[in-house]
Amino acid sequence: MTRNIYNYRFTVCTATYNRAKLMHRVFDSLMRQTFKDFEWLIIDDGSTDNIQEIVEEFQKKSWFPIRYIYKENGGKHTAINRGVKEAKGELFLIFDSDDWCVENALERFDYHWKQIDNKEKFSSIASLSKDTNGNVIGQKFPKDIFDSNLIDIYFKYGVSGDKWILMKTDIMKKYPFKEFQNEKFIAESSVWHKIAKDYKTRFINEILLLPEYQPNGLSSDTVKLRKNSPCGSVYTYSQEMTFDIPLKFQIKAFINCIRFAIYNYKSMVFCIKRILFYKGSK
Repeated sequence: MTRNIYNYRFTVCTATYNRAKLMHRVFDSLMRQTFKDFEWLIIDDGSTDNIQEIVEEFQKKSWFPIRYIYKENGGKHTAINRGVKEAKGELFLIFDSDDWCVENALERFDYHWKQIDNKEKFSSIASLSKDTNGNVIGQKFPKDIFDSNLIDIYFKYGVSGDKWILMKTDIMKKYPFKEFQNEKFIAESSVWHKIAKDYKTRFINEILLLPEYQPNGLSSDTVKLRKNSPCGSVYTYSQEMTFDIPLKFQIKAFINCIRFAIYNYKSMVFCIKRILFYKGSK
């Protein structure tokens, strides 16, 4: 039933900010895909480079549909929110502008999604990534095909590292990223963990993503990003405090909640409210 309201199997969404010189990585990867039923949705988060010109060149060469949408700069999470609203694919895949992927990535995601019974209980599929030296980033999953959720996989099974997550578009629409005024960052886990309380994920030990981290990317200085977006940080860590996870992780979340709340008055007040009156639905 759900399939019929979408035009494509996948929406591959790239949120970009001044990454025109790197965008060919995603484009080249998508041009080589063995699975053909997808669109590429590019959300330009207020870039000042020549990204629109580059995209127009891609559109001339591409065999798949490419849509380009410009918005004022607000951070990657706001661009993803916009992308979810615009998506025409049943399944939603965030593909960062500085990454590559293997040529059968979409084919493998499609295969594994089809293998899931009781799809209404699942939100996503998560695969592995490898670094430029060919090593798996972080740890592999407990089994080659493993059903769990995005809270337990980290806090219970200790699996960390960059993973590539395919999400059901309908579910992404129900769980948008929280947007705080004058803040441009919030951890993706703030949404993944909220979804994990209601849905399962199928984890697969297949390397599909080939990220290459940039010196000025979001991964380069997450502490600074959290300091500059304290309300988003408080929101994320106050969520973790309520999880059914080992006490040491709850204590760590509480410390981080206080740690980032001190950066402005608004976030301090917000922190107190979250700790004292937290409701998981918010």
